[in-house]
Amino acid sequence: MSADYLEDNGVRYRAVPDWGNLPAGWTYKEVSGVAVDSADNVYVLTRGEHPVIVFDSDGNFVRSWGEGVFEGPHGIAIGQDDSVYVVDSWDHTVRRFTPHGDLLMTIGTPGTPAAFDGGEPFNKPTHVAIDPSTGDLFVSDGYANSRIHRFTSDGRHVASWGSSGSDPGQFIVPHNLVYHEGRLYVADRENNRIQVFDGNGAFIEQWNDMYRVSCLATTVLNGSPSLLVGEFCSELWYLKQFPNLGNRLTFFSMNGDRLARLGAPNGGEGPDQFLAPHGVAVDTKGTIYLGEASWSLVGSRMEPPKELRTLTVLKRIQ
Repeated sequence: MSADYLEDNGVRYRAVPDWGNLPAGWTYKEVSGVAVDSADNVYVLTRGEHPVIVFDSDGNFVRSWGEGVFEGPHGIAIGQDDSVYVVDSWDHTVRRFTPHGDLLMTIGTPGTPAAFDGGEPFNKPTHVAIDPSTGDLFVSDGYANSRIHRFTSDGRHVASWGSSGSDPGQFIVPHNLVYHEGRLYVADRENNRIQVFDGNGAFIEQWNDMYRVSCLATTVLNGSPSLLVGEFCSELWYLKQFPNLGNRLTFFSMNGDRLARLGAPNGGEGPDQFLAPHGVAVDTKGTIYLGEASWSLVGSRMEPPKELRTLTVLKRIQ
């Protein structure tokens, strides 16, 4: 792989430097999630002063919203009607908005967590996925609950499953999830795997051979549906020096066959490197938008602290 491209098994991407025309003086601080609507507008979820920043597909600033609303914005997803769902880990809620930021629904009690690992929603939830046929919601919950919850489109709780552990159907930090054609794919981060369930929580299979899997997105690769998987870097100083531990993106078939893997062996800010993949989305042209938790994992620990690259955009090279 050259420094100019990310390439594996015939899959070739090039990084787009400084994508997104932020207004003067604005920064992201950190991008925790990214989502793309039906018109390929890009919704960037940040931990800075402007939580939701919207760009068109060319990177032109469209609008922002959410100032003063969120405590710990973590995950973002967009429904079939372009409703925007934001998961707030520190406020223990999932909120649904219009594309312009008008609040439509709140699931969870703001500021009030459920009992630690007690099974009830929510205690530090992380992400939400939407069933496009019914509008049902699946929520990964998360940092302090080891559960998946299912809700109807109007927020009625239907079911929950999971417990703390490493057996099939158990979780240690379910961090991200996507729903595709009757199968729910869950990034079980600290178990270093993806678990696959049906919509009722029945375990189907698990995929291994990955490290701290943190973010998922469905896309099309070579004409077939595929799952794009981001892996998180280690937080342990003695592991950071080892290559091939996180800091990469991998395409899988929807049945778990590895198709291509992108990213240099070690993390960084180079055009073929990643720092801390945390949330990912893909538009209709195959462009990848990756939010990286570079402030939390790297920049805040530097002396002096420094904001690093946190939004990475990769264009497919045909």
